[in-house]
Amino acid sequence: MSAKKAARPRRYKKPKVCPFCTGELEVTDYKDAKMLKRFMSETGKILPRRRTGVCAKHQRRLAMTIKRARIMAIVPFTEKLVRK
Repeated sequence: MSAKKAARPRRYKKPKVCPFCTGELEVTDYKDAKMLKRFMSETGKILPRRRTGVCAKHQRRLAMTIKRARIMAIVPFTEKLVRK
């Protein structure tokens, strides 16, 4: 006898839309630290595409812009890690 598992209803994720393709945001400005922090983790790492919903073309430009802002000391390379 084989026991069958109960079938779960499948959940479909809503497709993420690139905010740069829709014209909501601009990538080219490395001086906008508030916008860049939206695409970085708390520790200062660049978030991947699957988390942010940015297309491949704009993810490459975004990474380059964040790196420029790091060199210009607008955004930190890493945040101070406090362990308890």
